[in-house]
Amino acid sequence: MTEKTPNALVIIPSRLGSIRLPEKPLADIHGEAMIVHVWRRAVESRIGEVVVACDHPSIKAVIEAVGGRAVLTRPDHPSGSDRIFEALSKADPEGRIEVIVNVQGDLPTIAPASVRACFDPLLDPAVDVATLTAEITRYEEKVDPNVVKVIGSPIAERRLRALYFTRATAPYGDGPLYHHIGLYAYRRSALARFVTLPPSTLEKRERLEQLRLLEAGMRIDAAIVDDVPLGVDTLHDLERAREIVGASLKG
Repeated sequence: MTEKTPNALVIIPSRLGSIRLPEKPLADIHGEAMIVHVWRRAVESRIGEVVVACDHPSIKAVIEAVGGRAVLTRPDHPSGSDRIFEALSKADPEGRIEVIVNVQGDLPTIAPASVRACFDPLLDPAVDVATLTAEITRYEEKVDPNVVKVIGSPIAERRLRALYFTRATAPYGDGPLYHHIGLYAYRRSALARFVTLPPSTLEKRERLEQLRLLEAGMRIDAAIVDDVPLGVDTLHDLERAREIVGASLKG
């Protein structure tokens, strides 16, 4: 590990269009847009400035209304990684930022501690990209192809070196299975390389973008956290998020 903590920027990609939940970033959760809740939790992680990378002025407006920073990006990016790379070039054209933490814009209940945990593996100079994982405790999730699993070698009590990501139930045999959580922390050089690479063979087969990094020889480590944050994709998810946020406000 290095004693030097790199300069970090948290970027939240946010896209207005959503087939299952129209205008999802602006969905109301106890008086504030969902994207504002995500922004607040990222700010509370205290690892660096937070910028929302959005594709529509309405998202930019709600973030700026609460004192946050947002940058407009092209609406036609093929992935969130491409969107955050464009936002990085606008937010930090001088190239001072060394680490970019990508927090998904549909995670209004993400714990600030989890955002910090995603940053921690990059204190090891051998790691190119960091992400999060949590042990799967329910059998239904172990066999669900919508639950992406991390196959990795334990290298510390709360950290895996990722060897593969899959939708299959893996690895075989006794032992824990781990649910991949789609937060990423990139070294700037790794992100710059990633967005220039074409989709890889296994990435296309599994429909998992992070496999492009592994197939290109980059190292991904996963910090182990206790809970999987709720991702909001449907109206049912949104109602659940409102319940969780409401309970936290009462507490």
